[in-house]
Amino acid sequence: MRILRFILSAAVLAALALPAIAADDILEAIDGARKAYQAGDLANAKQSLDVASQLIAQKNAEAFSALLPAPLSGWKAEKAQATAVGAAMFGGASAATRTYNNAKGDSVEVSITGDSAMIMQFGPMLNNPALAGAMGKLVKVGDQRAIQTNDGDIMMMVANKILVHVQGSADAASKLSYAQAIDVAKLSKL
Repeated sequence: MRILRFILSAAVLAALALPAIAADDILEAIDGARKAYQAGDLANAKQSLDVASQLIAQKNAEAFSALLPAPLSGWKAEKAQATAVGAAMFGGASAATRTYNNAKGDSVEVSITGDSAMIMQFGPMLNNPALAGAMGKLVKVGDQRAIQTNDGDIMMMVANKILVHVQGSADAASKLSYAQAIDVAKLSKL
């Protein structure tokens, strides 16, 4: 039993560590799940679907990463980080994060998170003006309504499924500028 748990744990960790894989690998995993299901092998069918789900989450994380803004004038950006956590942990999530720094030592971190049942639960709360107003000041980011907290952090739900969070030590205006630099129209189509 311990060996089986070890093998399953190793397989999950290997799936999490995989680089982005082409859509053909996703289709192959889905097809493998279908064949296993038709053969009555439910365990392998589930495992193949889990692999396909993880590969899709990784593609989404990379897409989020591509939509993180370029550094604003006077700022430098670190390399974007993309992660995808399977459904077994926190309901699953795809995320991309990038940190920006200026010469004064201020920092801004922009994160985009989706594919998460937990994130989607925040949607009604963030989209309700009365509840959102209790969390901070309502601001516009393009055509999108967002919340700016007392610390100047920005939170906004895009397409009721993607959370954008801008935080850091920089002033509120810088955080808002970074939020406004995100292409929300492209993000909403993911």
